[in-house]
Amino acid sequence: MDRILASPGTLRCDEPALPRQDAQHLKALRLKPGETVELFDGAGAVRPFAAGPGGTLKACGGVAEFPRPAMRISLYACVSKGSRWDWTVEKAVELGVSRIVPVISSRTIVRIAPGAERAAKAARWRRVAADAARQSHAVWLPDVDEPTDFPEAVADAAAAAARGTALFGAFLSDPPPPPILQAWNAECAARGAAVADAAVFIGPEGDFSPEETEALAKAGATPVSLGPTVLRTETAAIYACAVLAAAGAAGPSHQSA
Repeated sequence: MDRILASPGTLRCDEPALPRQDAQHLKALRLKPGETVELFDGAGAVRPFAAGPGGTLKACGGVAEFPRPAMRISLYACVSKGSRWDWTVEKAVELGVSRIVPVISSRTIVRIAPGAERAAKAARWRRVAADAARQSHAVWLPDVDEPTDFPEAVADAAAAAARGTALFGAFLSDPPPPPILQAWNAECAARGAAVADAAVFIGPEGDFSPEETEALAKAGATPVSLGPTVLRTETAAIYACAVLAAAGAAGPSHQSA
């Protein structure tokens, strides 16, 4: 079934008048009268509608509401070049990430000027996220922040850690730190319950600088590894999110990872 992201007000109207952009999207679907389309609001609610003449819609079912995923994951990832970052956003949405914070660190190749340029980039990435949610049948959209300089991102994550978020940082070191799943299980054991709110920092291709690694440690980030090979930054981001999403769905294990 085709899907359209719509406002909550539109979703709850039996015969909604879609905003221009959504109406154009509906027209592009070329639905025949009687064929159905699903509207979703990105906040857990969905509703089926039947296409009518002239691009009209009529509700053919009630509003279904889905709770937030039990595991909330925040991804603080250094922005990668070109389409690689779009891919990171897309796959993070598919994995159910709750928040995406694009980070500009000292070694990040992509530089984005504060102000209008960062706002425009964030608007574009939110559109990428919306398309990914539509295609993957996700019902919750993540928050996508404007690009954030590393010091501000660390301060934000430190505040989250003070509120109880389990904070992890993927660092390259010798010897390597524990695997992320092992670190997550250790955090669960220390708390006596499954972690429901986690955040992970992913560095750029050249990794974090020593000063940035130290700043993350001071913020309370647990160093973690992402397997025996050196991953590209976009691969590392999705690897970490996939492990955390799977761990949150399965609950803590008493086995080492």
